[in-house]
This record gives sequence, structure tokens and C-alpha cells, in this order.
Amino acid sequence: MLKIDINSDVGEGIGNEASLMPYLSSCNIACGAHAGDVETIKKVVDLAIKYKVKIGAHPSYPDRANFGRREMKMTAANLKKSIRSQIKLVSDCLLTGQAGLKGQQSALHHIKPHGALYNKAAKDEAIANIIIETIEEFDDQLCLFVPYNSVIADLAKDRLATMVEGFADRNYNEDYSLVSRSQIDAVLTDPDAVWKHIFSMITKNKLHTIKGVIKPFQIDTLCVHGDTTTAIEIIKHLHQRCEQNQISIV
Repeated sequence: MLKIDINSDVGEGIGNEASLMPYLSSCNIACGAHAGDVETIKKVVDLAIKYKVKIGAHPSYPDRANFGRREMKMTAANLKKSIRSQIKLVSDCLLTGQAGLKGQQSALHHIKPHGALYNKAAKDEAIANIIIETIEEFDDQLCLFVPYNSVIADLAKDRLATMVEGFADRNYNEDYSLVSRSQIDAVLTDPDAVWKHIFSMITKNKLHTIKGVIKPFQIDTLCVHGDTTTAIEIIKHLHQRCEQNQISIV
């Protein structure tokens, strides 16, 4: 049976985590830099533990004004310090939320950079190494979510466990970059269109780009963004269609 992990970026102020969590196998929790706060992180952690969802930290450039979607010029030391503090915040909340106080602690499973930091690491060796080194120093048993055919995927493969990520609700360019959100067709919101988009990713290791070009593609996890307007409908539909096609969500 084919299998796929389904993840979502959560704790970003949308407030739909209780609806999303029953359908996820992994979640990426905002760490306070682009969105989120301690109270929100603890609530999302408790939901994740309740539904047995793998917990990840979602560090970003420290830029709440732009939701972490613009590149920032930072020294290597300051960026590393920021990423580490964000990961630590989520890790600490695993121990101090209600579930933790009841002895139901769940280990932090993975790291997924957010927004501009994620996109920069896909092509910039220096930024990619800063992220990898920070994780190695914090906990080298953590998994790193990486984009397909990216600089950070190549650099991390012999240093950390990795999971290659695809985006269910985003269109791709021919170079495997995501179509800019400034373009009207960047985000997929129709559940049937999303299923069509991902089916060949999972079953044939193929990506259909925005221009209809077919590219090789191989993924371990699929992201449905929590702030996509139809995120709940999409993720329910994916569950139904995966079950119909004997694709296990793990």
C-alpha cells in the first residue's frame, strides 16, 4: 500500500486547529517569530497529543509584520540564535502544557522552516547550513522537512533524518519553486483540483507544473496550509480520496 504523511502549518492565528488536527499525521507549530505565542503553542500541542499527531517546530525569520514571507538580512550568529530559541520554545511547551502536566509528554519530531526562510534555504547554501547546524546542535535526532531537489535537501541528507515535502495547495514552477502568492493561480482552493494535483505526486512520482510541464518528483509528506481558505474541506477530501485509492496516511 502506498503511504503519505499529511502536515499543516498551525498556530498561526487562524484558529482552525481543532478541525484540522483529526485529519493530520504531522503539524508544524509557529514559534512566535512570524506568528504564535506561548498560549497558542500549548493549546496546539495539547490537540496534537490528543490526536496522536507528530509535532514539529515551524521557525521563521523574526518578522511578524510580514508573516515571515520576506527575506531578512541577518548575521549567521543572530539567525542561528533566533532559530534555536524558536525551536526551544515549542520544545519547552511540550513539557509545560496541560498534556505535559498529565505526564503525556510527546517528543518534538521535526523542524520545518517557514516562508522566506524555507524558500531561501532551498537555494542558498549558507542559510541551509545555518538551519542544519542549529538543529544538529539542538537535537540531531530531529527530522527536517525539506523541498524536493533543493540545496538544503542535498546538504542535510547525510547529517539529519529528512522528509521531502510537497505542497498540496500550491502550484509549482518548472524549477520546483512555488508560484508566487502575488499571482492569482498560486494557491489551489478547490478540493478536487488539489486531489488531481497530488495524485500523480504520490502514485507516479510526477509533478505537473503551472505550465503543464511534467517533472520527476518524490515526496514523503504533503502540506495543506492551515491558512488556505478551504483547508478543512481540502484535508477531509484528501482523506476520503486516499482511502478510496488505498493510500495510507501515516
